[in-house]
Amino acid sequence: MLKEAIKFLFESGIEPHDRIVEFSDQDNKDRIFFVDDSGVGKEVKPTNNRANQALELNTLTGLVTYIKSKLERSESPLFLHVKNEKKVVLKGLLEFDGGREDLAVANAIVPEFDFDYFHDVESMNIAFQSKFTKTEDRNLLLKVIGSLKEDNVRHTGDDGVSQAVTIQTGVASADDVLVPNPVTLAPYRTFLEVDQPESDFVFRMKDGPRGAIFEADGGAWRNIAIANVRDYLAKELEAEISEKRITIIA
Repeated sequence: MLKEAIKFLFESGIEPHDRIVEFSDQDNKDRIFFVDDSGVGKEVKPTNNRANQALELNTLTGLVTYIKSKLERSESPLFLHVKNEKKVVLKGLLEFDGGREDLAVANAIVPEFDFDYFHDVESMNIAFQSKFTKTEDRNLLLKVIGSLKEDNVRHTGDDGVSQAVTIQTGVASADDVLVPNPVTLAPYRTFLEVDQPESDFVFRMKDGPRGAIFEADGGAWRNIAIANVRDYLAKELEAEISEKRITIIA
């Protein structure tokens, strides 16, 4: 369309001193072009003063600080969209062209862990200590995998739920114990400022020995995480919400 407009300007013999030219495109939409000193036409679009790029943050604390500072859009109503458990976007209201301005976006930094995959005992031990918050079941699993004998994960009597493994109980003795199932764990999966949601997992082991955990709550933990993020923001931005400057959508 810009090529069409420039052709129109050229064919119309527009001189550089004729700075502003109105042009109707094929859809009968009025468009305005500015002709520079070289006779080149550039479209002048309605002013929207939108941010070209949203401010990128990694914490809810940083997002709250930015909003409270009132450095930008201090007189305009804004809304916080809790898009998912790891992303919150500060947006402006609907504008004349149907767009919305993204002022800031907070993306949580969370450790990665491969669920539904069998890990060796050492990797599981490190992951449970570094990527999961402390829960009773986490501590129990650490005790089980930390005491496993290298050569035996029994499948006899495995009914798909209960599973027996052989753990070292002394210098020269070993006992069979049942691996707990399901287990309640709380991996780091959302912003660190809020409580990490607990959810059920199926814990399985096989020869190696290797272990894996499988999500068993149908993803319901995500709704809890989003609610936790919403509640945190509502508490921290109580004054701004009361003044109708901020609306939270989750």
